[in-house]
Amino acid sequence: MNLTHASALVTGGASGLGAATARRLAKAGAHVVVLDLNEELGREFAAEIGGTFARGDVTDPVQVDAALDAAEEHGPLRALVHCAGKGGTVRLVNRDGSPGDLELYQQLININLVGTFNVLRLAAARMAANDVVDGERGVCVLTASVAAWEGQVGQIPYASAKAGVVGMTLVAARDLATKNIRVNTIAPGVFDTPILARFSQEVRDGLGDQVPNPARLGQPDEFAMLAQQVVENPYLNGETIRLDGAIRMSPR
Repeated sequence: MNLTHASALVTGGASGLGAATARRLAKAGAHVVVLDLNEELGREFAAEIGGTFARGDVTDPVQVDAALDAAEEHGPLRALVHCAGKGGTVRLVNRDGSPGDLELYQQLININLVGTFNVLRLAAARMAANDVVDGERGVCVLTASVAAWEGQVGQIPYASAKAGVVGMTLVAARDLATKNIRVNTIAPGVFDTPILARFSQEVRDGLGDQVPNPARLGQPDEFAMLAQQVVENPYLNGETIRLDGAIRMSPR
């Protein structure tokens, strides 16, 4: 997929994996719309890369559609990279013997799984109206996690949602095949993103040491490199790619 004179939507695009990806897609020629809840950071970053900021919740169809409208003002929507998500801890049985928090579980499933479906369906509908160029109308890149296979204790909502994203990938690619739209997913391991910034350097180094090779945290631009390759490689479809330095997460 050639992004010259096209637009792209990156959710969760104001920081971390999303920001690194947005920067690469902008350099590849796309006008990037950065969808994020952090308005101050998002506007500043979008201006930096020559893109557009759209404040929005990925579970809200109206707000996502508004971001897609903004993208199409600058060219046909050819790429989606969906990075928005949220973590949270839920145990099945709490230390006091009470059952786990159902409301928080549902909230995290809604953001991480339902939000992915919502953004994917709305972006795909826009792409389906595009002209076919070199056999393609568009490409969608979703974000799962190694937690889809090796979720740690307390990660049950996050792991459930990310396993759902893995499960939807091939089905979505088959569903959209007749529309000439590709769908792939990246499943990152432990990455040096703002989510880890609240931890001490000792904790961060310990996480990096668990990675077989290279024994460090992943860098956001390494995720972005793969996202760009997924967008640009026309034969890559229906695949979930682990990007994790060969880590296999321990139970805790």
